[in-house]
Amino acid sequence: MTEFVTRAGIEADPQLAAFIETDVLGPLGRDVDAFWKGFADLLGRFGPRNADLLAKREDLQAKIDAWHTERAGQPHEAGAYRTFLEDIGYLVPEPGEFTTRSTEPTRSMRRQLVRVAMTRNAAPRLSSRRASCSTRSSRSHREAGRISTASTPSN
Repeated sequence: MTEFVTRAGIEADPQLAAFIETDVLGPLGRDVDAFWKGFADLLGRFGPRNADLLAKREDLQAKIDAWHTERAGQPHEAGAYRTFLEDIGYLVPEPGEFTTRSTEPTRSMRRQLVRVAMTRNAAPRLSSRRASCSTRSSRSHREAGRISTASTPSN
């Protein structure tokens, strides 16, 4: 029988707990206790909903299995099967038309994108005398600036 370790009220396999604490959280510099508490909070928040969904899944699967058992040896009737799946709620009608808001970046978003791109363009270079930072070219900065001032509506 497997022995478990308890972390923030969660029983976990000791090898999994050790892996998370040592190999994942350790190198990331994350607080182990905060992780387990946060994970326990997530389980408490979503566990009941997950249990409900799993029960619904089991119910649907039992109905589907019974449908196939009742029709064993008979030719498959796609229309009848689709109607059955709709009747039990496995298939639902497609949603109606919908719209989304524009994903066009605002002026401040474009400036931030250019700033990040320019930062990532800078690559450290080590020489025998000193460390310096050079950019690929000043042209790339001009091109990045051109991107940010493209004719897009300002927000």
